[in-house]
Amino acid sequence: MYKVLFTQSVGEHSAHGVNPKAPKKNERRMVPNSKLPSWMKTTALHGPNFKRVKSILDEHGLHSVCQEAACPNIRECWDEGTATFMILGKYCTRTCNFCDVLKGYPKGLDEDEPRRLANVVALLKLKQIVITSVTRDDLPDGGATIFARTIELLRRQDKKVQVEFLISDLGGNYDSLKIVLDSGMDVLAHNVETVGRLHKRVRGAAKLDRSLQMLRWMHEYPLRPIVKTGIMVGLGETVDEVVELLQQIHATGCDIVTIGQYLRPSPEHLPVERYYRPEEFDELARIGMEIGLGHVEAGPMVRSSYKAFNPTQKLLDKAC
Repeated sequence: MYKVLFTQSVGEHSAHGVNPKAPKKNERRMVPNSKLPSWMKTTALHGPNFKRVKSILDEHGLHSVCQEAACPNIRECWDEGTATFMILGKYCTRTCNFCDVLKGYPKGLDEDEPRRLANVVALLKLKQIVITSVTRDDLPDGGATIFARTIELLRRQDKKVQVEFLISDLGGNYDSLKIVLDSGMDVLAHNVETVGRLHKRVRGAAKLDRSLQMLRWMHEYPLRPIVKTGIMVGLGETVDEVVELLQQIHATGCDIVTIGQYLRPSPEHLPVERYYRPEEFDELARIGMEIGLGHVEAGPMVRSSYKAFNPTQKLLDKAC
């Protein structure tokens, strides 16, 4: 029994039925953007740190998911002097229908990227870092060795730096995942993103079973990090489907789940079916904790990498 009355109705462009297909881009462009509710509106900040972080990233030829994925929290995070780094270039080999990262076929691999990232972390004097990447299906290991090389250089300059990796599904390759796990990050995240029925519509080539298996492997690995995943709501799912997904995630042994509102990056992306109210997010968090998850961070503006170490710090301190 839910303690909050969820708004079960969804938009006219909702994904009904079993395994609904994604509308074509020309069909999506015909759907106007929905008006943001009051709780989704934020004040734009462009403080001195925002300009400083942007300048440093540009100078060193680095990418941040804050920019590439059009994160709504970019001004707040950058003004606080933090950023989520995105490695393996800026072109993603997947064509997910919710994501604003550039799609295309990457040209080669930037072997110097880990060194430049480590230098920028030193310049920004960061003690906690989140590193994600585009999906690189063109690489045999999905880019796992670059993740490993990056943390090696980071730990050379600061043995106590806390690192969270947010990785792709690496094509479901266990050997590639093992390379990442052996590198010794503190938190390892892989986002399942959405409920099973909507997976093909939202994530294209990605598969829910594969993502859940990735989380299971992370949990079962001898050098076990804190395991984390994230989901979006507002894409046409039902509340019962979200609860079922939380149960599936719990069954993998995952520690932390983030739940945030899907926001449409552009008219070429899937439309928002509905906006969840803040109290609905609170209820989803309560349900997740009741299921047995270690921590559920839920809210309209919550993103997997947004203030990432707030929910994980207690678990990190306990592990020490």
